[in-house]
Amino acid sequence: MKARAISENIQCIHSDLPGDNLFEGIWPIPKGVSLNSYIIKGEKTALIDPFTSWKKFPALVENFTEPNYIILNHLEPDHTLWLGNLESGLQNFVQNPNIEIISTQKGIDLVKSFYCSNGENESAIKTRAVKDGDTLDLGKGVILHFFETPNVHWPETMMTFEPGSGTLFSCDAFGSYGALGDKTFDDEQSPTEHDFFEAESLRYYANIIASFSSFVKKAIEKLAGLEIRCIAPSHGLVWRSKPGTIIDRYAKYAAYAQGKTEAEIAVIWGSMYGNTKAGLDAVIRGISEEGVPYSIHRVPDENISWALADAFKSSGLVLAMPTYEYAMFPPMAHVLDVLRRKHIFDKKVLRIGSFGWVGGAKKEYEAAIANLRWTSLDSVEWAGFPGKDDIALLEERGRELARMVKAGGA
Repeated sequence: MKARAISENIQCIHSDLPGDNLFEGIWPIPKGVSLNSYIIKGEKTALIDPFTSWKKFPALVENFTEPNYIILNHLEPDHTLWLGNLESGLQNFVQNPNIEIISTQKGIDLVKSFYCSNGENESAIKTRAVKDGDTLDLGKGVILHFFETPNVHWPETMMTFEPGSGTLFSCDAFGSYGALGDKTFDDEQSPTEHDFFEAESLRYYANIIASFSSFVKKAIEKLAGLEIRCIAPSHGLVWRSKPGTIIDRYAKYAAYAQGKTEAEIAVIWGSMYGNTKAGLDAVIRGISEEGVPYSIHRVPDENISWALADAFKSSGLVLAMPTYEYAMFPPMAHVLDVLRRKHIFDKKVLRIGSFGWVGGAKKEYEAAIANLRWTSLDSVEWAGFPGKDDIALLEERGRELARMVKAGGA
């Protein structure tokens, strides 16, 4: 791991997880993801948000001495699992009782419940709970300020600010998927690479933070008075050149959850033998005639991660599914469950699908969306392959949905 300087007193160290991992055990990361940690030096040294691949402290980077403080902005195990390793984690606290862990009170509680559940190690750990407005003086003019930002995206989350450099250590907030390689900072990326990270920041947000958008908005408002010159997240680019870019991006994403979405349609579909696909083709022709942009995602061929990102930002949805054993096609039932869990509210929606001997998907579907506050066009269902009249109706439904999207937000 190579250290990269953010300022005279701050270094970033990152490790890239390869693309064969699943983030949170769910979300694909085909281009990997970075794990970023930070070392801050005054007269004393603080280590912020170490990650799972850290070994014993002295071996981390050349000439690095053991920290006086470990600041845990967030207790999710990708930042703290090393604590459970008796060789490289808690054993360090047994051998070095002056190392102090700093987090919110809820964070300290999680340290104890995650890693001291047997009670054997709790007495070896020196901890300090902090709250809004608390500071930590490292000496030589380096003072850290703490801000509680709960539910972005766990309830114990906080952010740490170093005003001398203007660096905000935001942990999972303002992050994205994607490995960094040798390019840690935003000003090292090409336009094509920035396009990639923008798409991956949306997918990251939709996958893990979308449900907590109201808290993201509150956190941005709380931090508005700070002179932020660098955003240093735990995943993704370190924004030392244009930190306002990622802040504005997250503000836009949070607004999506309030209905301020893009005039686009996300099409999510599954088909067993092509009958539902034939009907969907007609809907898409109608959408295209109205000139409304759309994205298209087939399940289960494609992981829901990408469909979720487009569904989150779009004001319109098309959900196409056949009836399967008197109910929804199972991959599409999973889609509805994910949309509900991620609070994909206030959409304009068209559902279509074929059936064999009898329908049934509509009843389960309507129960699944009951609390999503969707404005729905009448569902269109047909037996077997769609006939001429079915095709005409489906094309018109596509046009109707597109006109609704053009008329205003979700």
